[in-house]
Amino acid sequence: MASIDLQPSKLGTKDHWNNVYQREVANFKETGDEGEVWFGEDSVEKMTKWTIAHAPPEMKPYILEVGSGNGTLLFSLLDAGYEPSRLAGIDYSPDAVKLARLIASSRRGEKISFAECNFLFDVPLPVGQQGSSIAGWNIVLDKGTYDAIALGEKDEVGRSPVEGYPGRVAQLLKKGGHFLITSCNFTEEELRASFATEETGMVYHSRVPHKTFSFGGQSGSEYATVAFQKIT
Repeated sequence: MASIDLQPSKLGTKDHWNNVYQREVANFKETGDEGEVWFGEDSVEKMTKWTIAHAPPEMKPYILEVGSGNGTLLFSLLDAGYEPSRLAGIDYSPDAVKLARLIASSRRGEKISFAECNFLFDVPLPVGQQGSSIAGWNIVLDKGTYDAIALGEKDEVGRSPVEGYPGRVAQLLKKGGHFLITSCNFTEEELRASFATEETGMVYHSRVPHKTFSFGGQSGSEYATVAFQKIT
């Protein structure tokens, strides 16, 4: 897995994100600034359009964003017509959750669920589905969280915390459900190698194209957005 080649960084620490969102909560209260849009508005628009195409609002899907931050992606889905009570975001930073809830109140999105959770250790289920044998989410979204986890401290034998991520995603999804991820640290091929495995029960589904660039005779994209589907 390519994650073992990434060196730990402050971007992989909870303290860093707590500090970021403490500042953004203060800024929101003072100026109404909702904070940084991770990967920019274009990535939000592309992920929203993909979700509409494959699980439109009229299907009433249950949608979870892992590492939801200030909630920008979920608010985009709210604006697109998704039921707020079926949208949820989790983040391990309490101030990220606080900020998202403050913004939700200003956008009439109070019914969106934002909760503090480290999903590497917990498997959050949609409201009312606890205890069900078919519990799970129809869509799980990630915009930069996999990247951040990959920058966390390795354990005593050199394993990155991100190695437990694909299995957790598989636990979250209903059979037939989709996982859509945008990453800047991993290529499409690396994401496919990590998530489309026999262990996860997921297969490659589709990709979302981004603008390409050329450098030194090589072409590539700044981001990779890839979708997977759970089939078992």
